[in-house]
Amino acid sequence: MKTIQKLILPLLVLLVIFIIYKFYFAKSGLGSFSDFDPNNTAVKEIRVQLVVDRGVTRQGDSFVFYASDKNGTIMMINGEIALPQGFDSADVIILKGHLSGSSFHAHEVSLD
Repeated sequence: MKTIQKLILPLLVLLVIFIIYKFYFAKSGLGSFSDFDPNNTAVKEIRVQLVVDRGVTRQGDSFVFYASDKNGTIMMINGEIALPQGFDSADVIILKGHLSGSSFHAHEVSLD
């Protein structure tokens, strides 16, 4: 009985540490475009999957490409910044920006 009592507290501590790691430190999955308000221009971060089939169109410093969220919603992404090196071969990317009409205006693009 005493050995069981000695094991309960360490197991509870390990469980709490695991839960904190899982929900706070671990990378989360893809985000959702539906979390963004089209009437709000606040810059938020979202993780999305690059849709390689539709390609990337670049015109000077501006770009247009497509990305898919966790719900499978495909959204046109546009912006006036340089894309990071290795962007074309990336699977998951991190966007910082806001919804602008029927597209997403990116202020920053980084690789996951």
